Parts: sequence; C-alpha cells; structure tokens
Amino acid sequence: MEPLVTLVAVTGLLLLAGAFGAVRLRRPTAALRGGLAAMFTLTGGAHFVGMREELVAMVPPALPAPGLLVTLTGIAELACALGLLWSRTARGSAAVLSAMLVVMFPANVYAAGGDVPWWDELGPRTATQAVFLAATVTVLVRHGRAVAGTSAEPSLSSPPP
Repeated sequence: MEPLVTLVAVTGLLLLAGAFGAVRLRRPTAALRGGLAAMFTLTGGAHFVGMREELVAMVPPALPAPGLLVTLTGIAELACALGLLWSRTARGSAAVLSAMLVVMFPANVYAAGGDVPWWDELGPRTATQAVFLAATVTVLVRHGRAVAGTSAEPSLSSPPP
C-alpha cells in the first residue's frame, strides 16, 4: 500500500508544483517520472532494509538463490529510479521497470496465498501492479514521443530551456 500512496502523492505534489510555475514539471510525464522514482526508491530500499526477509519469502520456491534475486532486483529498482530522473535514461529505465513488473508478478501471486490482509490478496495486488505497470508504460511511451518530437521533454535534473 505504501508504494501506491508514494506514487500518487509524489506525482500529485509534482503536478501541483508544475501548475504553480516549476517549468521542469509542467509536463505530466515529468511529474509521473518523479513519482515513480520516489516509489521505486522506496521499494528498492526495502530489498535491503526493513522488509528484506518478507521479500525473500515472496520468491517462489522453484527459483534459485532467493536472497540473491532480491538483492539484484533491489539494485535494479534503485538504479532505474535514478535513471527516471535523467531525461536521457528515463525511457530505458521505464522499459526495464515495466519488464521487471511483469517478470516479478509470479512472486506477487505466490505471496498472495495463505492468510494475508485484504490488501495483500491477489485481487488488490494485481490491481496495484496494473497501476504501476500503466505508469511505467506511460513514461516509456509518452517520454519516447517527446524525445522523438521537435522539443524534448525537460529533464528533472537539467535547467529549463
């Protein structure tokens, strides 16, 4: 639940900042990139601090070295969160994160089994993952169009044109 709240809250705050004159945040995709970066920083950090054991337990038993898989996916999430903030790497980062969300979905199915709170049941987990995937695909598609067009979308880390 915390990742969804983070995505919505940070994206909303950045959209508000754009509405109040923050030039770099005027495009909704730039705000979404910032929201995703915050969310994946939160989830990537959880691979190392706070929830590591729960995440290792989510790895389906058919997969080898669950601790290593959690470490590698945590590193990838943190690297891609950073990559979302730089215009040149935002599209690639969104593509990697989109693929990761799809590939890691079986871990969500596995984790939804058993006695879990309602928000960890398969339906809510699937809906939340769909929101995350829609957000990463939106950045992948819309940021790609902006870069291919006549004026590239401003980077969150570079000065406005």
